[in-house]
Order: sequence, then structure tokens, then C-alpha cells
Amino acid sequence: MKIGIVVSEYNYDITMMMLMRAKEHAEFLGAQVAKEIKVPGTFEIPLAVSRLLKSGSVDGVVTLGAVMQGETDHDDIIMQNTARKIMDIGVAEGKPVSLGISGPGETRLQAEARIEMAKDAVESVVKMIKRMESNGI
Repeated sequence: MKIGIVVSEYNYDITMMMLMRAKEHAEFLGAQVAKEIKVPGTFEIPLAVSRLLKSGSVDGVVTLGAVMQGETDHDDIIMQNTARKIMDIGVAEGKPVSLGISGPGETRLQAEARIEMAKDAVESVVKMIKRMESNGI
């Protein structure tokens, strides 16, 4: 099984640790990370997911990012729109896409505490690929 990972470079110290955990867990689960794409921020993740799924080179995509609380509602807007678009792309392409983006409204300490959740995002995609295959869909 081949998966892709799309990761935001924004909040780099957090997201690159998430990426490391995700890649380790993919290997543990027997999934090959066929493509890794780094994008500037969480808002850019859906475009990369769309292009990756359309390429046909992966069976599913893991998304990783950290959307921390700012002084305005910008983090809410980014997260709501990104999450919705990621789901829409997965449904349209008929392939699993996980939401491994923490936030919105989190502090740096909360983001650090959620780094390990990147493994959950990998596990979700792997399980969905297996279940869809085993059910012939």
C-alpha cells in the first residue's frame, strides 16, 4: 500500500516532528510513503492533496499541520475551510484522506502535546485503504 503525506511547513518545529512520527508509524504498519509534499501552510494542503490523488501514485493521503491560536479568528477560518476541502477532495477522488492537523485555538504547548497524533492520522488512512479493499470498494 502506498500513501502520501502532505505537511505544512508553518510551525516547522512541530510539523516536522509530526512528519517523523508519521513516517515511522507508516513503516511500522507496512505502508510505503510513496510521496512526501511540504507546503507553506495549512491553507495550501488541499491543493497538494488534490494533485497527489489525481496523480494515481498513492492509495490515500495523510495531512499534517498545526494551527495555533492567534490574536484574531484567522486560525478558525483556516482550519474550518481546510478541513472541509480535504474531506471534499477525498470523497470526490474516492480515496481516504486523514485530518492530522491539530487546532484551531491551540497553544504551542498543546500543539507539542499533540505531535504523537500524527500516528493516528496514518493509522486512519491505512485502515480505510484496507477496509475499502476488503469490501471491494
